[in-house]
Amino acid sequence: MSLQQVLAPQLQQSLQLLQAPTLELKALVEQELQQNPVLEEVLVEDMEQKEKTDREGDTTITERADPAEPPADVNYDPASEKDGGNDPVDDFQAEFERLTQLDQEWRDHFAQTNLPMRQSAEDEEKRQFMFDSLVAGTSLQENLMEQVRLSDLAEEQRPIAEMIIGNIDDYGYLKTSVDELAFSTGVAPEKILEVLKVIQSFHPPGVGARDLRECLMLQLERDQRQDTIEYRIVNEFMDALGKRRLPEIARGIAQDIEEVQKAVARIALLEPRPGRAYLPDNDQFIMPEVFVTKAGDEFTVTTNNEQIPHLRISNTYKDLMAQADSSTEVRDYIREKIRAGKFLIKSLQQRQQTILNIGKQIVKRQREFMEKGVAFLKPMTMVQVAEVVGVHETTVSRAVSGKYMQTPQGIFEMKYFFTSGIQTASGEGMSNTSVKDMISELFKKENPQKPLSDQEIVKILGEKGIVIARRTVAKYRSELNILPSNLRKVY
Repeated sequence: MSLQQVLAPQLQQSLQLLQAPTLELKALVEQELQQNPVLEEVLVEDMEQKEKTDREGDTTITERADPAEPPADVNYDPASEKDGGNDPVDDFQAEFERLTQLDQEWRDHFAQTNLPMRQSAEDEEKRQFMFDSLVAGTSLQENLMEQVRLSDLAEEQRPIAEMIIGNIDDYGYLKTSVDELAFSTGVAPEKILEVLKVIQSFHPPGVGARDLRECLMLQLERDQRQDTIEYRIVNEFMDALGKRRLPEIARGIAQDIEEVQKAVARIALLEPRPGRAYLPDNDQFIMPEVFVTKAGDEFTVTTNNEQIPHLRISNTYKDLMAQADSSTEVRDYIREKIRAGKFLIKSLQQRQQTILNIGKQIVKRQREFMEKGVAFLKPMTMVQVAEVVGVHETTVSRAVSGKYMQTPQGIFEMKYFFTSGIQTASGEGMSNTSVKDMISELFKKENPQKPLSDQEIVKILGEKGIVIARRTVAKYRSELNILPSNLRKVY
């Protein structure tokens, strides 16, 4: 026997929705739509048509003090109603009316708060320019050259390595034979092969192979699987494997056909194109959760409601519940599903409101950053934001996890704005991200023949009123992947 705290399923669902980024959230909601038949998604066109009909028919939507708040009777629980036993029609009629009222309030609420953000032609042009201006990721060749610089290759071997990498295609294969490279460069084949073996030890596994067989063998050797059935199949029966002649392979290695099939399945998990991950069309695009725009002297913060599914309770099931001939089991089932659906709708609304409140606090505290850039980023902790928003700091952590904010300075992960600080001589706080950015700029502008030491950086920053220890500079330099001064010096 033991006493322990366990999160209720509904609370777990609420936290999962809060932490999920937009695309993952859509998948979760789709799953709920499949599992809960009383839920249905409202298309944007339907919402706009309803809003238009309401205006034309002079239908007045009840105003609330704060449209972001959920309906007044959001805590209503259909299961709290008591069955009337011998007279189910009257009891369920009252319950049906309350459900109808609740559903109407939710529809009106989403009509006011969750319509997609209208974007002007200028906004669309800026958005398209942003996508057109995306910087391509590191190519396979650039990645291999970086590994050459960090390798133990001798100085005279590095030009050979560069020549070999120049002949590796985008899929990671060496498209020229060693003999051809030797003939065109005058370098002995043995020296080229020696350097090639080093390159074949680089990441990704299998890179530098001259054919598919060698590519798969390199990956198996990297995993120390030389004594396995799959290694022998690749090494000795590659042609039969390509033609799926499994009986021939089984006879050749004296194994049962079932063992061969299992080995072939494991071979299928290997990567036949090691450079695939570096191809340009594998760029991952992010979708901002929060938009920050400047109107005059003020900043406006909005959430990406366009990508959040809009849900409601289906009228079909409410009508079924109100029918007198519906059995107790049917009504109990529908009542439970309506309660679960109502909680999901409330959780989605709370998620958006929490993210919006946190976004507003970020903009309020980082106004100078929004106007001037990274150098003006201020120290900010999740505890500070949590106190103002009225939630626990772990809720803030979940809310900003994997979420991005589109600002006038570009798109940033929301966690980027939460940084510790360094106190300046004037007593003000400066974000360590800003200090790191200043250090990076100093290194970029240094004289390559007289690179700045960590102590000289401390002195320069001290003259600007930033008090920082030498070991802190060394730490930031390491995080920026900048070598010590003695290794940066150019003779």
